[in-house]
Amino acid sequence: MTHPAREFATEVVERLRREGFQSLFAGGCVRDLLLGREPQDFDVATNATPEQVRDLFGRRRTLAVGASFGVMIVLGPDHVQVEVATFRKEGPYHDGRRPASVAFCEPEQDALRRDFTINGMFYDPLESRVLDYVHGETDLAAGVIRAIGEPRERFREDKLRLLRAVRFAATLEFELEPRTAEAVREMAGELLVVSAERIAQELRKMLSHPHRRRAMRMLDECGLLAVVFPELPDDPASRERAGERLHLLPPKSGFELGLAALLSELPVTAIVRPICRRLKLSNHETNRIVWLVEESSTLDEAATWSMARLKRLFAHPDSRQLLQLARAQRLAQGRDLHAILHCEEFLARTPPEELDPPPLLTGNDLIGLGLSPGPAFKDVLEQVRDAQLNGEIDSADAAILLARQLGGGESG
Repeated sequence: MTHPAREFATEVVERLRREGFQSLFAGGCVRDLLLGREPQDFDVATNATPEQVRDLFGRRRTLAVGASFGVMIVLGPDHVQVEVATFRKEGPYHDGRRPASVAFCEPEQDALRRDFTINGMFYDPLESRVLDYVHGETDLAAGVIRAIGEPRERFREDKLRLLRAVRFAATLEFELEPRTAEAVREMAGELLVVSAERIAQELRKMLSHPHRRRAMRMLDECGLLAVVFPELPDDPASRERAGERLHLLPPKSGFELGLAALLSELPVTAIVRPICRRLKLSNHETNRIVWLVEESSTLDEAATWSMARLKRLFAHPDSRQLLQLARAQRLAQGRDLHAILHCEEFLARTPPEELDPPPLLTGNDLIGLGLSPGPAFKDVLEQVRDAQLNGEIDSADAAILLARQLGGGESG
């Protein structure tokens, strides 16, 4: 079956061609198609200007997200979007991210301003033909990440390309071409001019990928890991354990679990949380990472915990990721897995409704008993909940009786 995004992108190419414009698939989707992979999205390059693209597809079906740089989004059915960019050559970069000016041009000039040869090819979906002005097919076949033209010039234009070079090499299981690798090592410190948000986006892609260990090792070899994470100990044994933890995670682990595994030997309050803030991660991401690192260190004593404590912990939506992290930590350190096995067995034999049953008592019930809201109020609720989770009480009447004993409420 044809992928809906590819089908719509082909329709965009056909429509532009009917109007007399050049139009081709461009960039990463061409790379992925040649590798036999399903592209995540499809980009189209054309000699039509943004205004002509808008006139052709209509204002209601286009978004001018980067019209000044020749980029429009064309909206298709079922929320499919295709980026349509005008062939362009770029002026000098003054901020390490965007060119000072752009000029529209022919496909060959457009290819020469792109980052890496494997991303600089075009594909004609109507004639099933690759247009390769940068020898991208050769590098793709050889498994090489090579900057187009002079590597230092490409990296000066956009310093994020330093990270992208490593990400492509790691996730595709390619090697960095020697001159490209040398430029990355030379310019690693210049990554600091890139915004935290853009760096974090690259880290999300690397740490959520099955080859996350290789990505972090290559960052280290290129001098980029110390720039992104200066807090990590400059100690080969510590780096090796971190790599082993990343390797031991399930292949499809998400970004938060990957970052927690990388940072899990570091103090949470002093280092892990500040790293998350520096990278401008969302509150949700930060809280997940902090919780995973914090709780993973507590599990050694889990065999001695009450049922209530076990149930409270494993009712958490990330409890399975916690066990995956804890297992990876202990295996990387050569430690015993007894506590982790105990937790895994508990989780396997305890149904969800037993882990987190509806509470037998609420705050309104306590108010009805004559207990005023305050510190003691919360403490009574917690103790009643613990008794319920421990199997000591199993009815609302028993919960009320216990609350009266704990809180001194009126007997009615």
